[in-house]
Amino acid sequence: MTTRRSALKTLTGSALTLSLTETLANPMESAKSTMPALKGNIRHSVSRWCYGSIPLEELAEGCKAIGIESVELTGPKEWEVLKKYGLTSAMGQPDAWPQGLGLPNCWNKPKNHDTLVALYNDLIPAAANAGVKNLITFSGNRAGLGEYDGLLNCAAGLKKIMPLAEKNNILITMELLSSRDSHPDYQCDNPQWGAVLCEMVGSPNFKLLYDIFHMQSMQGDHIRNVRKYGQYFSHYHTGGMPGRKEIDDTQEIYYPAIVKAIVASGYKGFIGQEYVPTAKDKSGMLESLKQGVLICDV
Repeated sequence: MTTRRSALKTLTGSALTLSLTETLANPMESAKSTMPALKGNIRHSVSRWCYGSIPLEELAEGCKAIGIESVELTGPKEWEVLKKYGLTSAMGQPDAWPQGLGLPNCWNKPKNHDTLVALYNDLIPAAANAGVKNLITFSGNRAGLGEYDGLLNCAAGLKKIMPLAEKNNILITMELLSSRDSHPDYQCDNPQWGAVLCEMVGSPNFKLLYDIFHMQSMQGDHIRNVRKYGQYFSHYHTGGMPGRKEIDDTQEIYYPAIVKAIVASGYKGFIGQEYVPTAKDKSGMLESLKQGVLICDV
């Protein structure tokens, strides 16, 4: 059977030309050959949904070539694929949220607690078995709920799953999101509120996800937030502002300075690239991802 590769070999009769053709045909090999050694101060991750058009195995190959250790916001059904490539999920999630629950409708409503407790009672051991150390969760939208009542409700529900999280050495991490733009009315929308919730839950296994893109929309002040509240942050997300595009000099957030502050705080965890690449082809998307990693690799 004649293939593109065998035809090219016949036409050229040159092993060198064949080698170059294979490299150009495989963007993962190309990325690996041109990727400088990473400094090792930050562990790199990428959010699965931003690269949803790339099959997971191909994305895992590309991440491995770049030096990324994790494809996050993945669930138990995807963790075995990642393990095959020596990757983890730096931020795990359910394969599916129970109907009606999720980001806008979560822990700040007591009526959700029983369902959420059952969900995490299954998810926490599954994460532990897969070597996944961190699971995402959300406050939910206010829907008229006051700040203090939201804190009380979230703390009451989360305390029910913390003994299991502590037993399995799993972090439960609530994401800080913008209520001014991307997620109107979301309650856990600033590090001050989140830090109070951490104190109320009272467990070292409950932390916050500091999403730099979202917090830029709310108040900015990232370096001060890292210095003041960094003890409560178990994970970070990137994203260009405006538009959640590449984190380069076309946007208003200067990531190298922020990541240097994160490293200086003693943080040893992951930074997840969570921007939508401008390119829509696989090769271009992986080049964009490589650029984001290098910008954050301080």
